[in-house]
Amino acid sequence: MKTKLWFFSVCIAAVFTLPARAQTGSGKTPETSTDVGKSAKWDDLTHQAKSGDYLVGNVIVTGGELPWEPVPITVTCNGKIRYTATASPKGNFEIAAVENTSHPTLGTDGSVPAAQFFGCTVEATLAGFTSSVLTIANRSLLDNPDIGTVKLSREEGAAGSAVSSTTASAPKDAAKAFEKARSEWLEQKPERAQHDLEKAVQVYPQFAEAWYQLGKIQEASHSPEAQSSFSKAAAADPKFSLPYAYLIANAALAGKWEEVANDTSHELELYPRGTPQVFYFNALANYKLGKKDVAELNATKSLAMDPLHTQPNTEQLLAVILADKRDYGGALEHLRNCLTYLPAGPNSELVKQQVAQLEKMAPPAK
Repeated sequence: MKTKLWFFSVCIAAVFTLPARAQTGSGKTPETSTDVGKSAKWDDLTHQAKSGDYLVGNVIVTGGELPWEPVPITVTCNGKIRYTATASPKGNFEIAAVENTSHPTLGTDGSVPAAQFFGCTVEATLAGFTSSVLTIANRSLLDNPDIGTVKLSREEGAAGSAVSSTTASAPKDAAKAFEKARSEWLEQKPERAQHDLEKAVQVYPQFAEAWYQLGKIQEASHSPEAQSSFSKAAAADPKFSLPYAYLIANAALAGKWEEVANDTSHELELYPRGTPQVFYFNALANYKLGKKDVAELNATKSLAMDPLHTQPNTEQLLAVILADKRDYGGALEHLRNCLTYLPAGPNSELVKQQVAQLEKMAPPAK
């Protein structure tokens, strides 16, 4: 029994971190937070890979501008998500070769050549919007890698949106300050952007997107006012989905599991398609609250949506849930899979220890 409790307590400590889009003090700047693929600058992309190793495209919003947030891109093959990326503020994205993943179509050198995605579909995912779908056509590897444009259109009657309705209602002075802050943020001038966002919310206290972007800048500088700004964003527009990622992550850090469960459920009501992060936190909260079946279901959903493991702890959490349900074989399979993509370090060493423990508890393979 002591061995089992050690496994659970240590593993749960290992599986909890902030989601990628809500990392406190991560040091992210507008430049790094809007990269495409895996932390690559758009201007350098075409210099990093050989022809045939990557594909490129862009995203636009019909009748409007792209949001401040990086727009998620998914590549789906035979009904399963096989690759994810994000578009830059200008809408550019890349589908590039990657290494150290459990991707089933990896080449022998650990990369994903572009040819592996022929016949797969590409779309953008953003709450409150519908996406056109591109099909990656068969082509010579020496052809132009540009696969075309993905178009986002506002979804009529959507429960929630990544763009707040309060933005269109903002008075002229508030809207001007908000757009000025956007330009300053993209120019990596967060202090100036913060000043203009503070001006925007002073003029228009119901300006949900301004409160949200202000909260992001405050959180990056470790300001205790960030949580208040996120809360004000959610209060100003309850259908605005983006603040909940930060509210959820901070509630989880504080161990407020009922709050995490409620907020993740609300975010899924606003955007039923969900994200790997929201399903992960919902699973973690439900596990902490003793709802193991719900936790397993949502951890499985998170993992299926995240082939590149951008939310790196989901599979470890799923292993904990299965081990707690005495499915030691299933838990062992997931932990072994973690070792195929976790970088060398304390976390991978911990997983190796957990694998060794479970090998003693799991029934022998037939």
